Amino acid sequence: MAHVQIDKLLETVVKESVSDLHITTGQPPVVRSGGRMLRLETKTLEPEDTVALMKSITPERNQQELQEVGGTDFGFAFGDKARFRVAVFKQRGQIGMVLRRIPNEFLTFAQLGLPPVIEDLIKRPRGLFLVTGPTGSGKTTSLASMINWMNDNLDHHIITLEDPIEYYHDHKKSTINQREIGVDVPDFPEALRRALRMDPDVILVGEMRDLDTISAAITAAETGHVVFGTLHTTGAQGTVDRIIDVFPTNQQEQIRTQLSVAIIGILSQALLPKKPKGLVAAYELLVVTPAIANLIREGKTFRINSSIQTGKKFGMQLLDDSLFDLWKNNIVEKDDVIMKSNAPGELKARIQRAEMGILEEEDEDDDDDDFED
Repeated sequence: MAHVQIDKLLETVVKESVSDLHITTGQPPVVRSGGRMLRLETKTLEPEDTVALMKSITPERNQQELQEVGGTDFGFAFGDKARFRVAVFKQRGQIGMVLRRIPNEFLTFAQLGLPPVIEDLIKRPRGLFLVTGPTGSGKTTSLASMINWMNDNLDHHIITLEDPIEYYHDHKKSTINQREIGVDVPDFPEALRRALRMDPDVILVGEMRDLDTISAAITAAETGHVVFGTLHTTGAQGTVDRIIDVFPTNQQEQIRTQLSVAIIGILSQALLPKKPKGLVAAYELLVVTPAIANLIREGKTFRINSSIQTGKKFGMQLLDDSLFDLWKNNIVEKDDVIMKSNAPGELKARIQRAEMGILEEEDEDDDDDDFED
């Protein structure tokens, strides 16, 4: 009986193309659609309903983890219709679940609005490319799109280390091995050490949380691999500082030098409600030129933002410029772009000036500041 229910619920999710399904006792199932929570017109769930729904999809190993620590996550395929990332938890001693839908079709760079220069950056033979932003800002989707582009265009061996695996990749032009942390391998540092012995061209490190993982990722990038990593930082400048700050003071100078050699770019993103419905991303992109590598090596990261501004010809852009354009092109509400801004006061003033009709003089870039030393 309950199994039929979960299928019916998932059918609804797929048909209505909502992003999340929430299951908890004392109310009907709820879906999140275009950012808003909507109750489904079905019966209120009793404690035994939520237990039955949980048991119908949760693997044995995860049911055990739920008993031991009160929560568990796993990936789950609903036939070939959709995949879900599932979080199961206890609340008030009863079972709650959230199923996040993972799209099964990959979006192109153009559909995602990604800066086109990314294609050139990820064709490089080696280097560290970071994708950063808060939880739910679309990092996984951007990375899946990049891996998929490589899979279509390059004959590489790609290893992904994920927790949990979200998008599934088929072998196309590349060979792709996806390892799930906690299922295929115990943790990120271990997975990364092993990956280097598996003849990879590309390694995706789902989360660069700790010193071991960050250190191993930088080394892998230096030794002739393309390494993709994600961090929960906002903005390129903050990302570089965060990586260096993870290390003890006496190692920071060495890490700056290593990072300046290894890093090829940082994409930082924010996801915003689009008018009238849907979502749209704003992007910051730092392309590491020799001049920027110098700033990183010399510890002058506070100058990165102004270098991004003058680096438009290399395809760079600041998050706040991207946000301003989304507002100017009437894609996103003013309050929403200001909320996601790295410098809300400045952006607000800039929008007010634009509303008053004082258009800022277009930045006339001189072409002689390519590589200031």
